[in-house]
Amino acid sequence: MKKLLLLLLPFTILNAAFGQQFSISGKITDEQGKPVPFTSIYLKNTTKGTSANDRGLYEFRVNPGTYDVIYRYVGFKEKVEHLVVGNSNLQHDVVLDKEIYQLKEVSISGSGEDPAYAIIRKAIGKRKQYLNELKAYSCDVYIKGVQKLLSAPKKILGRDVQKVLQLDSNRKGIIYLSESESHFNFEAPDKVKEVMVSSKIAGRNNAFSFNRASDLQLTFYKDLIVFDGLSNRGFISPIADNALFYYRYKLLGTDVVNGQTVDKIQVIPRREFDPVFRGNIYIVDGSWRIYSVDLRLTKNSQINFVDTLNLSQQYIPVTPKIWQPAFVQYSFRGKVFGFKFDGYFIGIYKNYDVKPNFPKNFFNGEVMKITKEVNKKDSVYWNQNRPVPLSAEEKYNYKFKDDTSGRKQSKPYLDSVEKANNHFKILPFLIAGYTKRDRYNYASISFPALYRQIHYNTVEGFAVNLKATYTKSNEYRQAFSITPNIRYGFANKLLSLNAEASYRYDPINQGRIFGKIGSDVLDLNNLGTQSLLINSLGTLLYDQNYLKLYRSEVAMFGAQREVARGILLTGQLEYASHRQLYNTALLNKINQDNDLTSNNPLNPAAETQLFPKYQSLIFSGSALFTFNQQYTTRPDGRFYEPSKYPQVKLNYRKAFSVLGGDESFDYGSVNVFQNRIRLGLYGYSSFLISAGKFFSKKEIYYPDYRHFLGNQSLTFNPQIGSFHFLDYYPYSTNTGYLEGHYEHNFSGFLLNKVPFIRRFKLEEIAGASYLTQSPVAGSITKAYTSYSEFYIGLQRLIFRVDYGIAYNAEKKVHQGFRIYYGF
Repeated sequence: MKKLLLLLLPFTILNAAFGQQFSISGKITDEQGKPVPFTSIYLKNTTKGTSANDRGLYEFRVNPGTYDVIYRYVGFKEKVEHLVVGNSNLQHDVVLDKEIYQLKEVSISGSGEDPAYAIIRKAIGKRKQYLNELKAYSCDVYIKGVQKLLSAPKKILGRDVQKVLQLDSNRKGIIYLSESESHFNFEAPDKVKEVMVSSKIAGRNNAFSFNRASDLQLTFYKDLIVFDGLSNRGFISPIADNALFYYRYKLLGTDVVNGQTVDKIQVIPRREFDPVFRGNIYIVDGSWRIYSVDLRLTKNSQINFVDTLNLSQQYIPVTPKIWQPAFVQYSFRGKVFGFKFDGYFIGIYKNYDVKPNFPKNFFNGEVMKITKEVNKKDSVYWNQNRPVPLSAEEKYNYKFKDDTSGRKQSKPYLDSVEKANNHFKILPFLIAGYTKRDRYNYASISFPALYRQIHYNTVEGFAVNLKATYTKSNEYRQAFSITPNIRYGFANKLLSLNAEASYRYDPINQGRIFGKIGSDVLDLNNLGTQSLLINSLGTLLYDQNYLKLYRSEVAMFGAQREVARGILLTGQLEYASHRQLYNTALLNKINQDNDLTSNNPLNPAAETQLFPKYQSLIFSGSALFTFNQQYTTRPDGRFYEPSKYPQVKLNYRKAFSVLGGDESFDYGSVNVFQNRIRLGLYGYSSFLISAGKFFSKKEIYYPDYRHFLGNQSLTFNPQIGSFHFLDYYPYSTNTGYLEGHYEHNFSGFLLNKVPFIRRFKLEEIAGASYLTQSPVAGSITKAYTSYSEFYIGLQRLIFRVDYGIAYNAEKKVHQGFRIYYGF
């Protein structure tokens, strides 16, 4: 055996020597010795490469051999270095020369048009070809994100900013540093699947990076470039089909790079405040494809949250005829609430495979997959695989925050923090409630804010509504919760006791069971009208008691689960006893001269009967269909992407006249809806259409009618499907109905053209809602055959003001303002 080992030893050593990789590293500077940050470096005739860091330092590993290494950065001449890597690391510094783009002698047209226009027209003509030339590919992507605070206020909300954000004495420093590696897969026209390989976040060793290659993906071959969160509108590409309407162009010069002539063209907005880019785009002469871009967006482009956003993108050939991005960089700067910040995200794309063999059903809706192993890679792994060297500041930040995180993960520290957070304080409880947590057992008990537990209405008088929620979960997001509730009205002396419970047993497939048992006082409109607080203030201050209540004793059990991709089923069975409630005599004595109405919303002037005491046994079921549903899978669950297509929801209810049930009916409805349908420069739209009908109706009482999301308050709910002015109760129906809502957000398309006003970055909104019903003789509600409302509004972030007019048939019934604030 020993002889065999001795024979194998030389081969083992030889194999290790040939398999070992060595680094090429150095610093990239300009002719004055200043670092050239984020220079792209890649091996010629391959898609393997890296990038320098923000100090111009670079490093990447290769097998021993001879290489032509290309160094490339916008604004500098591309340099090719012939390097020989032996059996040791190679230190190689590079000096890049400033680019010199010569203006050739060109013939100017009679109109004096710059020759850049002819180049751009040819690039526009090739746009669709290059956009669609690659039908499928896969590649490896490295993403790095850094965000820094340049200055900050001393305190915010009474807390020391320096301590909370771990800044230096000048309140400066890195507040976010992350790296990730992913394998990215694409198939035309829009199928993607990304598998995260590794992830690292400074100070959060157990966290998963939110870096996504698909978020950095952009191509200027598309007409419109969209940045979610930065603006609700898109931005016009310099080579879009209609780009000549938005841009002027100037040829700055040409240069020969690797035997190809590259034209440098300055991109200039025709109008200062259009959604357009500024900067330079580089076009390969003859093929008219993009070589690189160096563009920026400013506040004049109506972007949110940042003042400037710079974009740099480098393309390389992945086949002799197909080019793809090898490097992309987003750098930004801004100031918000006294915090001045900047930062960047870079993406390095390598190892392109343009003929991937994807297995059947590979693109199954899972656009991102993150496993538990991605954050287990140690510093040795990252030192060997990180393509962009860390700067000294970043190394310190990793070490400092990881050391601090280690201390903060110790049992004594976590115990002390938990004890401090669990300390009961009166003022926070009054405003935000109180939660006591037990991290060891993944448990908590929560109490709502005190102001939410005391209320006033014309049925109960002053009342208390005491709740507490106990939750027990685990690391896989399985969770059990129970909420006992005690409610007591001092005027009508009515005590209600109930408990709700829910168990999420399958977070991946939205699987849960739920139930409720006990007595309660409920809103006659089961979709909700006013909160207890708003109704209390309206009743006490303005004699407006819009909320109408009834008594319910219920036992209910239900379940929900996704049974297939994009099909979510929900069902529940409920047995209940309901009875009408009336305003209290005590209230009438206190308010003898008031405008308060009865608790019968269909007869406000008198306390008449709306429905008798009755029992019901009702099954309710729904099926929600989300077409081409996409999601991200993480160790703690599945997280769904907004739907690209309209969703459809089918609903069914059936009342059984057995076991003492007094109702008997069948009800079915269908809802079709979609939010944020992008319409390019014109903003986005949302809509909802709903239609339903009661079938084989023998007996049905008001609480089980089909109700609608009305509004009679100054504030309103902006979700699509709610009305601005519809009365809460009179339009409820026990027949058939058709309901429609449409809203469009112009995202500044109109007001951006108005001087002075455009500086506020307001978004214009216009919308309409419609409701029609089938009148039936004997119905206790009024015969409202049609209702419509039209509104316009202005929005800025979480604030919105609308003005609208409502009609019942052709008669105007309401008009006025509505306000929303998204706190």
